Amino acid sequence: MDAFKHNVLAGKTAFIVGASSGINLGIAQHFARQGARIVVVSRTEAKIAAAAAGIVEAGGDALGIAADVRDFAALDAAFMQASDRFGKIDIVISGAAGNFVAPAAAMSANGFKTVIDIDLIGTFNVLRASYPYLNRPGASLLSITATQGTNPAMFQAHACAAKAGINMLTKCLAMEWGPEGIRVNAISPGPIAGTEGMARLTPTPEAEHALKSRLALRDYGSLRDVADTALFLASDNARYITGSIIECDGGCKLGDASTSDIGNFSIKM
Repeated sequence: MDAFKHNVLAGKTAFIVGASSGINLGIAQHFARQGARIVVVSRTEAKIAAAAAGIVEAGGDALGIAADVRDFAALDAAFMQASDRFGKIDIVISGAAGNFVAPAAAMSANGFKTVIDIDLIGTFNVLRASYPYLNRPGASLLSITATQGTNPAMFQAHACAAKAGINMLTKCLAMEWGPEGIRVNAISPGPIAGTEGMARLTPTPEAEHALKSRLALRDYGSLRDVADTALFLASDNARYITGSIIECDGGCKLGDASTSDIGNFSIKM
């Protein structure tokens, strides 16, 4: 980790779920560098202990708690433990997710339900469990959604349904909790390097090149790109932003930006 030089989040406590690896761990590490006290939560005790230890070794203040987002009581207990140690919670990141590639006709009902339970119901559980422990006014809640929330995709009926639900949940909670000074937003990452999802979706250099050639910016994003977006939304710089789905996707939602067929078109002046 870089040296702890900045203090954008000094004095604040961030509760980050799904933070044993990938995007959410990247956010936790970045927030720690910005001076926040960090609570990292994930289902596997050994992994989350290692994540918290890494932040502490780098000079941060972190607490690791094992909890499954499908278990509301476990999340409530985690928030209580975090609050007992650090006081009111200023920032909540809900990022636990599950996914696999499968055609709907071959998908089991249990497979569909599992993704809904982790992504959508898990997000509700995290945000709802946080409510009594939030610092108000001023708390910032963020969920990690995905482009599937607005873009239909083959073999992703379960993920599309779950992420669309997260997007609408974000907007509803922003309306309900806004009068108390609680902001609720979501980040929709596109292809991000160094994540398990991209390793599965583009397992070969050829597949990676093919996907990058379709993106407006012609490259994957980084964990830091998402972490910087989260930092902005969690900070006072975004004090008037709520109910928004912020895309950090390199133009992924714009559609296929490849130029392979450009020779078939001409511009007449």
